[in-house]
Amino acid sequence: MSYDTIIKGAKVVTASGVTICDIGITNGIIVTLGLALENAKNTIDASGLIALPGGIDSHVHISQPSGPGIEMADDFKSGTCSAACGGNTTVLPFCLPEGPQSLRKAVEEYQDKALGQCMTDVSFHLIIKDTDSVTLGQELPALIQAGYTSLKVFMTYAGLALTDRQILEVMSVAREHKAMVMVHAENEDAINFLQENALRDGKTNPYHHAMTRPIPVEREATHRAISLAEIAGIPLTIVHVSNGEATQEILQARGRGLKVFAETCPQYISLTAKDLDQDNFDGAKYVCSPPPRTSEEWPKIWAGIEQGAFDLFSSDHCPFRFTSITGKDAPGARTNFRNIPNGIPGVETRLPILFSEGVVKGRISLERFAELTATNHARLYGLYPQKGAIMVGADADIALWNPEKSKQIKQSDLHHGTDYTPWEGFQVTGWPVRTILRGLTTMLDGEPIGEPIGKYLFRTAPDVCK
Repeated sequence: MSYDTIIKGAKVVTASGVTICDIGITNGIIVTLGLALENAKNTIDASGLIALPGGIDSHVHISQPSGPGIEMADDFKSGTCSAACGGNTTVLPFCLPEGPQSLRKAVEEYQDKALGQCMTDVSFHLIIKDTDSVTLGQELPALIQAGYTSLKVFMTYAGLALTDRQILEVMSVAREHKAMVMVHAENEDAINFLQENALRDGKTNPYHHAMTRPIPVEREATHRAISLAEIAGIPLTIVHVSNGEATQEILQARGRGLKVFAETCPQYISLTAKDLDQDNFDGAKYVCSPPPRTSEEWPKIWAGIEQGAFDLFSSDHCPFRFTSITGKDAPGARTNFRNIPNGIPGVETRLPILFSEGVVKGRISLERFAELTATNHARLYGLYPQKGAIMVGADADIALWNPEKSKQIKQSDLHHGTDYTPWEGFQVTGWPVRTILRGLTTMLDGEPIGEPIGKYLFRTAPDVCK
């Protein structure tokens, strides 16, 4: 057999384990896993490297409407370039209707923004902020059938937060048409109560963003979201879980036989609320929701990662420029933490942080790393077996890792559109040195290569929703 490309001699992480073998690729598909493969147009010597499934980051925000005068720092070109340079081959950003825009129109415009710009493959989650009869009765069912098989609802943020009844209506449509529902679980009324009290007491700096979104706000909403899903009879994914108490709500639900899935992020194993408590407004760099907690919560999140409470490890990449009035330094942000755009960048650093803190430090295996960063994302969002695993018949989406490469994370080395990283100076061991999308190299030795070849992915109904 002849191949377009052979990757030779890597330690390959497959669904059945880890083995040293060659990977034969033809027409962008993995066609052979074996030894001593020969006869290829292109041969990549991967001796001493680890071949992992290309990362799938299923929680990123790119070119998303962010309010009057506020601009997200990444468009599809810079956002997917950054993702590719971090070992990712697929990203799933969120499509948000702007103002009174219809869901269908928002999807059309979002598709146009991505067209021809992407260094990774992409697919979109739908954000549901309107529950009128046209959205739920016509547009959402049609879009699910067209391959948009995941949707997100919010329990916080003005203009996005839905009532319990509205969430149940959305869940009902998802059940009927077999889509995965994702929930941002924080109690909006409780947050508003705490924020108004803080501002009345003159507590205006970024640190009080974290203090007014305490763990009970997330724990209560997590419990309520699970209860609503139980009433509606659907599986559910709780995104960006930040603490042990919310994790316990998820585990208790699973103990009752419910299909509840959970995601966490790098900020909840490496940042703390103290990072928001800095002089010169620097704490704004760390403003995200849910906020980082205390270091006492890190072992609880790690226990969930190690023991299977978490299915997904995503970045929640949501980039704003720090030094811009269209970003973190928005009008009024220095005098009222409520005005600080909410989110931090992280799509390029997600995988190295988990590899270094998890695999290198012996907390998780290579197989578990692959599940958390690629395979489970593909399974939960209707992309498996095309994506998410190194196996015959799958797309040749592969990241080659140097497990011994040690470096500090530095803004100057990254490719996102913003002007800082929350992990400046963070030491990691293990870094992707080559990213391969459908058999073609998109990153080599830390730099992007070639033209944008990313495609839009049609997604089927996740198996758990069928």
